[in-house]
Amino acid sequence: MSLRDAFEVQACNNERLDSPFTARVLRLIAERLRPGTPLSDRMFNWPGDMGAFADSVPLRLLAGLHALVLTGKCADLVAVYPPKTAPDDATLWAAVEVAMRDHPDVLNQWLDNPPQTNEVRRAAILIAAGHWLAARYDLPIHMYELGASAGLNLMWDRFALALPGGQIGTRDPAITLTPDWRGDQPDGKPPTIAARRGVDLMPMDAGDPDDALRLVSYLWADQPERLARTRAVMQVLDAQVDAGDAAAWLEAQLEHASPDHLTLVYHTIAWQYFPPETQTCCTAAIRGASQNGPVAHLSMEADDRRGEGAAITLNLWPEGEKLTFGRVDFHGRWVDWTPP
Repeated sequence: MSLRDAFEVQACNNERLDSPFTARVLRLIAERLRPGTPLSDRMFNWPGDMGAFADSVPLRLLAGLHALVLTGKCADLVAVYPPKTAPDDATLWAAVEVAMRDHPDVLNQWLDNPPQTNEVRRAAILIAAGHWLAARYDLPIHMYELGASAGLNLMWDRFALALPGGQIGTRDPAITLTPDWRGDQPDGKPPTIAARRGVDLMPMDAGDPDDALRLVSYLWADQPERLARTRAVMQVLDAQVDAGDAAAWLEAQLEHASPDHLTLVYHTIAWQYFPPETQTCCTAAIRGASQNGPVAHLSMEADDRRGEGAAITLNLWPEGEKLTFGRVDFHGRWVDWTPP
């Protein structure tokens, strides 16, 4: 895939995810970026797959531009970014060019790291699945998130989920999620979370100003409600996220599996980034842990129906059951909940 194709594909993705402004920025870059500077040459000569399901170079640059706006370091860009508007594409492109010309060091820092989008709306399926699991097992839950980034979605039991049939979740939520719920009403009962922990190759600390900036920079500038939700969860975050390889970490954590609790392992749009050997080792660790107690493996991941959101699957051990719970928008805007 060429750089221009990568930016155009990402522009289409952002458009489908209700972000017309960032789609416009990405499309302008696809059309008008030229090699000839160290920054642009780095992108044109990217050594790996720069596409949306690999290194995501367009989202890295988009986050860097957003960071310049959030910090006020590039006045030209601030003047054309939401809540303000650019009167035409020429004005918007001129501001992007200024940002790339005057702040290459900042943008190169964002190009160094893959996107870590803590989309807390994805927690809608965690709340629904957590209620289902609590009813099935009637045990406290020890949960482990793979690819947890800053761990915001480890706090899902402190959110509420507004549904056509009534609200579920905690009575005093940090946030209330309001997806377009297209399936069955979730049943079950509120879960008891006895332990929570996550892992990420490059975890972020929401209490650190630099990491807090990174967290919000990966959100899109024309979606202020996402920024507000993320900042609200950052205020109640108290989960630990360890730095490390998911496979080795998970093996160590699952040594604590026990009949006294349900072990829940989950990931949301993270599995695709794991090397095949990591996926294999994680799966083996989950199956092995079921010798010591019940284990549930919840997955929200892209499949061959990427244009229709992500698949929701739940594997239960030692039963060996693989259950399908429907599909969900990648950003949690809608959920088609179809439990067995």
